[in-house]
Amino acid sequence: MSQSPPARAPSTKIAPRFAGALSILAESPRALREATAELEAGLDGATPDLLLAFATHHHGPALEELGPALARATGARVVAGCTAESVIAGSREVEGSPGLALWAATLPGTEVRPFEVTAHAGDDGEPVFSRLPQVGDAERACLVLTADPYTFPADAFLTRLNDELPGVPAIGGMASGALGPGQTFFFSAEGVHDGGCHGLVLEGDIELHPVVSQGCRPVGKPWVITDCERNAIKKLGGKPALEVLMETLNELWKVEPALRERQNMPFLGLAIDATRTRFQRGDFLVRGIMALNQRERSVVVADFVRRGQTVQLLVRDAASAGEDLQALVSAHGLSAASAGAACGALLFSCNGRGQRMFGKPDHDASCIRTLLGPDLPLAGFFAVGEIGPVGGRNFLHGFTASLALFRQRAEG
Repeated sequence: MSQSPPARAPSTKIAPRFAGALSILAESPRALREATAELEAGLDGATPDLLLAFATHHHGPALEELGPALARATGARVVAGCTAESVIAGSREVEGSPGLALWAATLPGTEVRPFEVTAHAGDDGEPVFSRLPQVGDAERACLVLTADPYTFPADAFLTRLNDELPGVPAIGGMASGALGPGQTFFFSAEGVHDGGCHGLVLEGDIELHPVVSQGCRPVGKPWVITDCERNAIKKLGGKPALEVLMETLNELWKVEPALRERQNMPFLGLAIDATRTRFQRGDFLVRGIMALNQRERSVVVADFVRRGQTVQLLVRDAASAGEDLQALVSAHGLSAASAGAACGALLFSCNGRGQRMFGKPDHDASCIRTLLGPDLPLAGFFAVGEIGPVGGRNFLHGFTASLALFRQRAEG
């Protein structure tokens, strides 16, 4: 999409500042005061260019005024965020109880532009979007997205983004905690909105390092699809796909019988890059197996596939998910030393993770802080679908931890 670039904020060597805050108080006015005080201390009194808020539905009517109240209290130039069933801040994951998580940043040399997108069905039944975000310099831009799972087709929107804004990374999550349309709130300095997608364009001197941990480990060997139709895989390497699947699982169960006892359904990894012959973590897009067709001896997956595409059988458990997150952060060359003080992070973790998966609280948040430093300003929420790039394209994921690490762009 050809667009004239907007005027860019003047470049500066002043480092960005980040801060995070959390309140678990149930009384909304007290929670707001506690969280904003912690945030202001973290920014050392600086006025934030961006403030994100994630709040549980426990705060009820106070949510409608949360955005304006935060704007007044902090002077933030842009306020955004959404409701969630559980929130994340620091090394805490607040599950099933009141929570207000705040994250703020001063971003010198960076434009912050909020946008809203709605969708409706076109004459052909395909989604029609009200707009797409505008980007001046794709190499210096990234997107942060939150969306309503009841009213917004995120998969189709991300496909459009990949086509129209290739190479621009998007990270975020689908808001959680609502029981139906109209119950999800998106915050701004003007008030609240319900439905659609609410995003931010960050363009300039700030740089995004995305880490998308899909939480799986490979089993067996990679196979090439030799016959398929839409999302049904008929043959792998010339053999019936169901036969390949069962042979691989039987070998796995001999080594790890506990997986059979837990009846863990495997996943399928779809290779993103058709030119690769060797694969590592992050080279596969993880998709669920929807059905096994005994008559056709085929395997039906939750995405379209193509002939010649490489696939890998994957399994997911708590140990695999934890190891995958640690390995991917390390593989990106990130550490407490490289993160430094002038870094901030957003975490969008699946609501199927947390204590449900790991059997203990605070797993993802504490893991990231252990790797990137105990004082890393971190906030986010538990989502019902996580957004992040794999193989240079943006996707909607499940059971994933999507981490966005922000820091000053290196010169040159």
